[in-house]
Amino acid sequence: MSIGFWQIAIVVILLVLLFGRGKISSLMGDVAKGIKSFKKGMAADPTEDSTPKNISEDSQDSNNQDSNNKD
Repeated sequence: MSIGFWQIAIVVILLVLLFGRGKISSLMGDVAKGIKSFKKGMAADPTEDSTPKNISEDSQDSNNQDSNNKD
């Protein structure tokens, strides 16, 4: 059973009656802004976040001593 033209028309008319044209157009504008910001975020340079973090030598030494004490 496929969706016919009249079924789509009834759904559209009900949406316009319930929400009004202004509310639907502002909602579509918000959706468009969200899509644009998502695309902008995906196009951002990923090397900015992948910088290696420095670990101090003190924390490495204490980890080595802990593992030696467990043996």
